[in-house]
Amino acid sequence: MADGTVSGATMMAGPVLRAGEITDALIEALQEDNPGKELQVRDASGYVRVEGPGGLTLNRKTVEYMLGRSFSMQEIEIHMTGFSGKIEMTADMIRWFFRGSR
Repeated sequence: MADGTVSGATMMAGPVLRAGEITDALIEALQEDNPGKELQVRDASGYVRVEGPGGLTLNRKTVEYMLGRSFSMQEIEIHMTGFSGKIEMTADMIRWFFRGSR
């Protein structure tokens, strides 16, 4: 499972976000920060689920560029209602991922 697969099936990880203007910028930033990954974006009216194979990374600088203003990674907690996989968060990035059992 270390590579994000279980029995040949790719595991998806990423955030579930409240729909809105900030989420639109977060999705653009996720696309920019995860080149070569095909993101699945599922809009369910009130929320948007964004997932990528094996996980996703979101960088603060990319979000700031997309929003045109400064952004604290803690702000995402207001917009993120849940997530799939595990999460690692620093002041400069968030990573949703799967870790293999050892």
